Amino acid sequence: MANRFGVKLQSRLPNLAGIYPFSVPIKTPTSVPCSAETQKSRVVGKKKRRAFGCRNIHRRVLLGIGVSLWSQFLSMAGNVGSKSFMASARQKGEIEQVLKNVEWPKQFPFKDEDFQRFDESSDTLFYEMPRFVTHIDDQAISALTKYYSEVLPSRNTPGVAVLDMCSSWVSHYPSGYKQERMVGMGMNEEELKRNPVLTEYVVQDLNNNPKLPYEDNTFDVITNVVSVDYLTKPLDVFKEMSRVLKPGGLAIMRLCLYTSFSNRCFWTKAISIWTSTGNADHVMIVGSYFHYAGGFEPPQAVDISPNPGRSDPMYIVYSRKVATA
Repeated sequence: MANRFGVKLQSRLPNLAGIYPFSVPIKTPTSVPCSAETQKSRVVGKKKRRAFGCRNIHRRVLLGIGVSLWSQFLSMAGNVGSKSFMASARQKGEIEQVLKNVEWPKQFPFKDEDFQRFDESSDTLFYEMPRFVTHIDDQAISALTKYYSEVLPSRNTPGVAVLDMCSSWVSHYPSGYKQERMVGMGMNEEELKRNPVLTEYVVQDLNNNPKLPYEDNTFDVITNVVSVDYLTKPLDVFKEMSRVLKPGGLAIMRLCLYTSFSNRCFWTKAISIWTSTGNADHVMIVGSYFHYAGGFEPPQAVDISPNPGRSDPMYIVYSRKVATA
């Protein structure tokens, strides 16, 4: 049965939190106080002006309820009773069904405002200071490393090139994993220098310049860990990924997921469509990037969460470049 994406037009974003327990938008923007101290810091002469941060908070709330993707309500033909498809994706293993047989709209369903962020300041400045931290817990890291060991080309395979996009000081590949060419692309040079698996790296802000500095058909694999939610031009980036992947090449996106016990992402830099929707919805969003970029096989999702409810959730959305591209 087809999963019909965009069956019904709604004027407002559905309250997904009410139908899907861990489809909960991040709460932080609405909890930041517009305190007297904050407003006092915004004084021009003798006249106070409203705190910039407070204006952004209200702007953020408006962005959250006006997301274009979910104004096209997602449902699944053949649902039992009134339960939605997203409401059924509760148990580990069912997340794989989110991208099965999707009937995508003809046109990319997002608008520019869906990719606005709470903090629109320079990303270069935001990432200027190195952060030698991990953004997923140890159990999740182990699960991701195990997954990589199962899907990546065997180590030291002649001619294999890997691109770790939005890379940092660690890539979470299996211990001792090496290929002839291991490229890291990220925002902070000190972090990239510290990454032991890279044979080369480039510092580039993909939100400013989504053009990848590589020839067509260069890489066998592209990985991206907990960073797809920061891309403000995702369709451009995914088109570039298709261009630089070899035919049959694999692209793996590990999603940044929000839970009640873990919020490891830089939410102020995440796009509106991400912070305004929940974890299963994120799978559909990334799947749409692959679909509308073109040149990819139908995207698939896998739940590799190591200990649901007790550790960071781990969802992967992946696809391969079509072999004839």
